[in-house]
Amino acid sequence: MIVCLAANPSIDRLFEVERLVAGGIHRPLGFVQVAGGKGLNAARAARRLGGDVRVAAILRGHAGRWLEETLQADGIGGAFVWTHGENRSSLSVADRGGGDLTEFYEHGPVAPEAAWAELMEAASGLFRPGSWLTISGSMPRGLSDRGYHDLVREARAAGMRVALDAEGEPLRFAVDAHPEIVKLNASEASGLLGEPVVEREDALAASAKLRSLAGGEGHAGIVTRGADGVAVAAPDGARYEGVLYERGRYPVGSGDAFLGGLVVGLERGDRWPDALRLALGAAAANAELPGAGALDAARADELRARAEIREP
Repeated sequence: MIVCLAANPSIDRLFEVERLVAGGIHRPLGFVQVAGGKGLNAARAARRLGGDVRVAAILRGHAGRWLEETLQADGIGGAFVWTHGENRSSLSVADRGGGDLTEFYEHGPVAPEAAWAELMEAASGLFRPGSWLTISGSMPRGLSDRGYHDLVREARAAGMRVALDAEGEPLRFAVDAHPEIVKLNASEASGLLGEPVVEREDALAASAKLRSLAGGEGHAGIVTRGADGVAVAAPDGARYEGVLYERGRYPVGSGDAFLGGLVVGLERGDRWPDALRLALGAAAANAELPGAGALDAARADELRARAEIREP
């Protein structure tokens, strides 16, 4: 089973316009909305790839009810903690003419400390030894930066395997609790390590440092670079580079789909190179369809077969 934590979920909306003009009036050519935020994107991708997925999330108000109903329609259940206010919204505007994507992300309202304690309890009720927990995305405002650290420790004590994808101080604290996987994009890795992660060699070095920070032997560090592929320091010390020469118009959520694909592969017992191929296929398939995590599983499998994994 895969448990996906979503401490700060959102309703993610995508508008497509012919051309985005600052100060202009636009009539969208296409529109889609999904239950989003990084944790729910990863959950949806993993579910579409055949994973047995549960979600632990903080929900609020009318938006929260819509999120819950949408997850249920996708066949995703779990444990939900309800608190005051409304869940946030995020907006992406795709410019068909220029191929650009403009994004707007709300912070969301402040959450009470009691909500985090309830979420920890709700998540732990889903834990099963040997299963995976993904922790991804931001912490709600008002909560301690040590929240993810405490959750990683509790999950590992329960025999869970943990994959972490966060940023800022919550990431810095959580890494000290030694999750099995630390998966970051180049910008997040740069912020944690305090050094630029731009070129291929930077990403390879950063993945090794992430593995070391996470605990070394038995842990993995991963740096994703969008269309430029991924650098990996695997639990057994092996090093990998992965690339898939496919480009989609909707990259929002591709990193989350990568994480979902990776844990699905590992959960079913795939070797690391094979799990990475599935992760790359999921990320590329995600970018071909509007709506983060709304990938087509058959297409992801087709793309998986084209992914190149090599040892640098």
